[in-house]
Amino acid sequence: MLITGLIVGGLLGFVMQRGRFCVTGFLRDIFTLRSWRGFTALLVVIAVHAVGLAALTSTGVITPEFKDFAPAAVIVGGFLFGLGIVLAGGCASGTWYRAGEGLVGSWIALVMYAVSSAAMKGGALGGLNDWLRGFTVNATTAPESLGISSWWFVIPLVLVTAVLVRYFLAKERATPAMATLPPRKTGLAHLLTEKPWHVFGTALVVGLLGVVAWPLSDATGRNDGLGITTPSSNLVKGIVNGGADNIDWGVLLVLGILVGSFFAAKASGEFRVRVPDARQASRSVVGGLLMGVGAAWAGGCTVGNGMVQTSLFSYQGWVALLFIALGVGAAAKLWLKPDQPVNSQDVEVTNGTDGTPAPSQDATPTADLGGFASAVAVLDRPLVAVGATAKKDGLTDLGDGRWGMDTLGAVCPFPLIEAKNAIGKIDVGDELVIDFDCTQATDAIPRWAATDGHEVTQFEARGDAGWVIAVKRGH
Repeated sequence: MLITGLIVGGLLGFVMQRGRFCVTGFLRDIFTLRSWRGFTALLVVIAVHAVGLAALTSTGVITPEFKDFAPAAVIVGGFLFGLGIVLAGGCASGTWYRAGEGLVGSWIALVMYAVSSAAMKGGALGGLNDWLRGFTVNATTAPESLGISSWWFVIPLVLVTAVLVRYFLAKERATPAMATLPPRKTGLAHLLTEKPWHVFGTALVVGLLGVVAWPLSDATGRNDGLGITTPSSNLVKGIVNGGADNIDWGVLLVLGILVGSFFAAKASGEFRVRVPDARQASRSVVGGLLMGVGAAWAGGCTVGNGMVQTSLFSYQGWVALLFIALGVGAAAKLWLKPDQPVNSQDVEVTNGTDGTPAPSQDATPTADLGGFASAVAVLDRPLVAVGATAKKDGLTDLGDGRWGMDTLGAVCPFPLIEAKNAIGKIDVGDELVIDFDCTQATDAIPRWAATDGHEVTQFEARGDAGWVIAVKRGH
């Protein structure tokens, strides 16, 4: 029966990769885009989970068990986890499936996350974990505290979620259709591996897989559903200790996510090994460490807490999700912004006649934000227009009102952040031509263009996991 963990994980990895499903992005969009669309997708997962798990519990198929609520550990751990997932570029499940896309930065974050969570769960940091989680209150779930059926919570949650889904679908219908890549396949292959998956449809499938996961996992002696932190920790313990006891259904689940994502990325032409620069590598290290420590304290990640425990209406799940979101918000305010120029030498300008450097321009120095504190590209530069090779705020003049921006190597959400920043620095009617290799940006950039009233005049693939999109400024 352990093999069912690999199967469910494989399906989950495939679905998440094709649907660009990442809770980090959903929470981050609340603070950076003022959009609750992604969070509504998370509510779809929770609502589907809630209906399925309530039905399974009511019929005696599963019997969830709860630990007493540890408020201090959940609050501190959730906040640290929220900081970490922004630095790492993805939540726990997102890091696993992006590793399957070939992102070496995700591999780095994954190793640090798994090792630090193992250290907290019975390893060198076990005492620290036990200390903070030792402060508990005698409470587990809201239905139990009130002495009522969980259905009194399930039904209102489903109704609220349905209203929000209807609202956002209506809003999408009123917005110009976003640009999509030209199809290269037909039939089922096109639908599965090329056509963009809608986030609400993806959320529905993720929720259904979560419902199926619990009884399959329980049949192997693991009384739990979807989870990432403890399985990642057990994988490390199994590798280090060499014991088969740690290789359970959950371990095969996370390995399945990696495998399923890899096949999805290969089928869609989105797999390529991408090595991060030193800055992104350092972000991945710090982010992975914060993820492991935070998830251990909080008792779970955005899957274990944010999808499963929330659907059971446990205090741990909802408080953890709140403080993960606050951590994401703090990280977004601190780090999710375009780079600022350090000095005038950042501005590359030639006269265009003999190639000699133009006189240096003044640029306002800014403070160093640290190795993991800023985006890859430098955009906020003074206007310099000298000759054919002039640059405007870090954008390359391509002629005929077209300006090139290279975000290759930048991970989500930096390509979108830099595009939003750059579009305001070109004239109305000019085009911003963006080179990028972030798979999430294949949805984020054209969706932003459609929502903000800009026109996409070019959108095409450039080999495996590389794209170019031209956005004409509309206002």
